[in-house]
Amino acid sequence: MFRRDDVKPRAYKQVDVFTTSPLQGNPLAVILDAEGLNEMQMLSLARWTNLSETTFVFKSTNPLADYLVRIFTPEKELPFAGHPTLGTAHALLEAGLVTKQPGVVMQECGVGLVAVNILPEGTLAFSAPAVTLRTLAAEERETLMAALQPAVIATDTMPVIADMGIRWLIVRMPSAQSCLTMTPDQAIIKQLQTDHHVDGVVIYGAYSSGEPADYEMRAFLVEWDKLVEDPVTGSANACLARLLKANNFPDGGSTAQGYQVRQGTQLHRDGRVSIRFIDGEPWIGGRSCTLINGWLNI
Repeated sequence: MFRRDDVKPRAYKQVDVFTTSPLQGNPLAVILDAEGLNEMQMLSLARWTNLSETTFVFKSTNPLADYLVRIFTPEKELPFAGHPTLGTAHALLEAGLVTKQPGVVMQECGVGLVAVNILPEGTLAFSAPAVTLRTLAAEERETLMAALQPAVIATDTMPVIADMGIRWLIVRMPSAQSCLTMTPDQAIIKQLQTDHHVDGVVIYGAYSSGEPADYEMRAFLVEWDKLVEDPVTGSANACLARLLKANNFPDGGSTAQGYQVRQGTQLHRDGRVSIRFIDGEPWIGGRSCTLINGWLNI
């Protein structure tokens, strides 16, 4: 643990990710200089910030990377997560990071190297890591449907387990509105996490044309025996982008170029995730804003 004689000031930021309006996205704590911290200290600090994720920045071990980041929830370390990737890159660029490759931040993390493009309008976008997709067996749908009452699961698309270092059970709903009216069952969500070794359950549904986004998304997980809805989820959006591509873009050819997801609506947030396909590969983008600049004495 921390000893008072080891204390030193460390640059610290809290940023709001996937929004340009403060308090409308997904918050992230970033320790910009984590050298010397051990795993238990990082986990303790993640529990103290009490945010969904806290990131710790170290010198890179790969000569191609600009830095190494370790990502912690209050319960465990994650090999990869989306909103921590964008939020950490935003925090470091704001603090004066000079990247090795112009226009690109190269992050080293548990899944290897992840490129983050710096777009002219201020958006950052990460390259979606590779994913493995496994279709849920038909006989397992009954438990899933019980978890998502009173909504009806879309009958034309089977639920899929997507593994991108973090694992999501992804379920298509008949519409965006059906996502918003669904009430999750905590006990069954927890059972699904245990039975399928997933980090959580994601639901999504398409909007009709002229609506605020192309898709509505919600993500649920049980942590510390408490049901949590994630405000905006980069990794889930990365998994969904890979899934839509694998399914040959079922909602029309325009989504093959890119689309927008709204998330956090039921939490009174307005998270926006922009997906672009460059040479057929998905890039997951969003804006961030800094709410807290300071120092941690740890």
